[in-house]
Amino acid sequence: MIRYFTAGESHGPELTGIVEGIPAGLELSEDYMEQHLVRRQKGYGRGGRMAFEKDRAIIKSGVRFSLTTGAPIALSMVNLAFEKDKSNWPKVMAKDGKRGDVEKITLPRPGHADLVGYQKYRFDDIRPVIERSSARETAMRVACCSISRKFLKSFGIEIGGHVIQLGPVGFNNWEAVREQADPLAEKGAEAVYKKADKSDVRCIDKELSHRMREEIKMRRKDGTSLGGIYEIIVTGLPEGLGSYVHWDRKLDGLLAQVIMGTQAMKGVEIGLGFESGKTHGHNVHDEIAYNGKFTRRTNRLGGLEGGVTTGMPLILRGVMKPIPTMIKPLQTADVETKEQQETRYERSDVCALPRAVVVAESVIAPVLANAILEKFGGDSMEEILARYNRERNDEKQ
Repeated sequence: MIRYFTAGESHGPELTGIVEGIPAGLELSEDYMEQHLVRRQKGYGRGGRMAFEKDRAIIKSGVRFSLTTGAPIALSMVNLAFEKDKSNWPKVMAKDGKRGDVEKITLPRPGHADLVGYQKYRFDDIRPVIERSSARETAMRVACCSISRKFLKSFGIEIGGHVIQLGPVGFNNWEAVREQADPLAEKGAEAVYKKADKSDVRCIDKELSHRMREEIKMRRKDGTSLGGIYEIIVTGLPEGLGSYVHWDRKLDGLLAQVIMGTQAMKGVEIGLGFESGKTHGHNVHDEIAYNGKFTRRTNRLGGLEGGVTTGMPLILRGVMKPIPTMIKPLQTADVETKEQQETRYERSDVCALPRAVVVAESVIAPVLANAILEKFGGDSMEEILARYNRERNDEKQ
């Protein structure tokens, strides 16, 4: 089973990751991981940190001669923000000694983990919560998950995402999205993200991209923030991954968990999702056909039935809330004095949705990789690929 852990803070010296369960013999390089880290850094609406935030994960163990060994893979990512301001952050985030003259942060931001983290761990200020709950952690998450993404690519499974709604601006309905996204997905899901990456708001529609940029400009002037909705498409998945037998192994449930376990996510749906509750069954369910193999005439359920893949493209959507750090303050209460005050400003983006698409693409990869391992098994890529290809060939006969 593939699983990963991350450690580190937004302004700590580095982020650290450990990935275990990757079979031996998977070709892996730091350059491959950097591809998706670079994608995560891009997007209109970002703040000033983009100027010096250049992420690269360094492989410390678990890879020999460019191939995984089957041992845990250790990754390190130096935090350039920490390196850039060595007169300040090493003192603020010091691992030894006492607080001294380090400022206490006592004003929690509504919508952030500030207050609940302070209450849970009983810190003497909010800084540790700000540092660990920051979306900066997703840089290492993308690096860790890119390894599973490379594993999936060995089986012809591709993942691609795009923004379909940014604030009030977006596609009108499911059919409008399908009209543009499905022809791209027919070439493989990577065609979706490559088209989306040409837009600085990661939208595949040129006119909507322009309107989304204008919306971000407007909200920046207002001193507020924006969220939105993105869609992730996965192609190349065989039928039969997941389980209808056990609730905790249903693939849709596992996918929803990793999306909701990502910073700022407030909703997830598969296929038509919430829209399916607004109409009747003939507009929702996918009729079955047989033409040498079983398939579906439509894909409104997004490639999953009963928690199991159908062989159709997986279509998943996530909702990201507006960032809680805004130039225009909200009302809060000081955790020490209990006095009502306005929130303080921590440097932040106006809209992080285009970046969140890459994170969402990444975090679902280990879930899908584990589904492949569960069904086909093995300790090496050679072994797993042989079993996978043998079963796929048997199905064609």
